[in-house]
Amino acid sequence: MVLIELEPEEATRPSLPVAEEQAAAGDAARAPSSAAPEEEEAAAGGKASRAPEEEEDAFEDALTDEQLREKARIQANDAKAEGNRLFGAGQYEEALSQYEISLQIAAELESAEDIRAACHSNRAVCFLKLGKHDETIKECSKALELNPTYLKALLRRAEAHEKLEHYDEAIADMKKVVEVDPSNQQATRSLFRLEPLAAEKREKMKEEMIAKLKDLGNSVLGRFGMSVDNFKAVKDPNTGSYSIQFQK
Repeated sequence: MVLIELEPEEATRPSLPVAEEQAAAGDAARAPSSAAPEEEEAAAGGKASRAPEEEEDAFEDALTDEQLREKARIQANDAKAEGNRLFGAGQYEEALSQYEISLQIAAELESAEDIRAACHSNRAVCFLKLGKHDETIKECSKALELNPTYLKALLRRAEAHEKLEHYDEAIADMKKVVEVDPSNQQATRSLFRLEPLAAEKREKMKEEMIAKLKDLGNSVLGRFGMSVDNFKAVKDPNTGSYSIQFQK
C-alpha cells in the first residue's frame, strides 16, 4: 500500500489570478485577528458590562412620572422598614441613619407627608432611647408641623419635656392629646401626675426669684446701712393693694 503525503496548503494550493489573490488578501485582512484575543475579549467584556446599565437607563426613561414617584415611595418605605427593624434590635444609631435616608427620598415626593412625619417621630423615639431629650423635642416638632394631631409625636415630646422638667410644656402636649383623643388614658394619667409637679416648680421658681431680688436690694441698700428687711409690704384690706412701710 502506497502512502501519499499531503503537502502544506501553500504548496498544494493552485496559483490564483492576480484579481483573485487581491480579493483573498482583502478577505484575510477583514477576518478577525487571533494575534490579540485579550484585547478583543476585553472589548467584548466592556460592551457586556455596559449593557445592563444602558438597559436600566432605557427602563428609567420608559417609566412615567407616576411610576417614578411610586418607585421612590417604595424605596422610602423600605428604608423606614429597615429603620424599624434596627430599632427593634436596639440599634438606635443605625436606625436613625435609615430614617434619614427615607426622609431624603421622601423629600423629593409631593405627597409623602405621612412618611416624613413617621420618620421624624421614629427618630424622636430613637433619641429618647439614647437620652438625647432636646433632639427628641426637635424631631417631634418637625413631625407635628407635618401632622398637628400626630398623637405619638405629642406623647413622645411630652415625655421628653418631662425628663427635662419642662412640666408646663409637657402638660400642654398632654392636653392636646386628650383634646384629639379623650379616651387616651396615658395622657389622662400623665396630667394627673404632671400638674402638681408643675405647681411645685412654679413655687420654687418664685422663691428663687424673690431671693435674687432680695440680694439685689440688699446690695443697693447696704450702702446706706439698710436692708430689704427694713421694708414691709402691708396689704390694704379695703382695696387689696399693697403699701411699703419702713421699719427699723
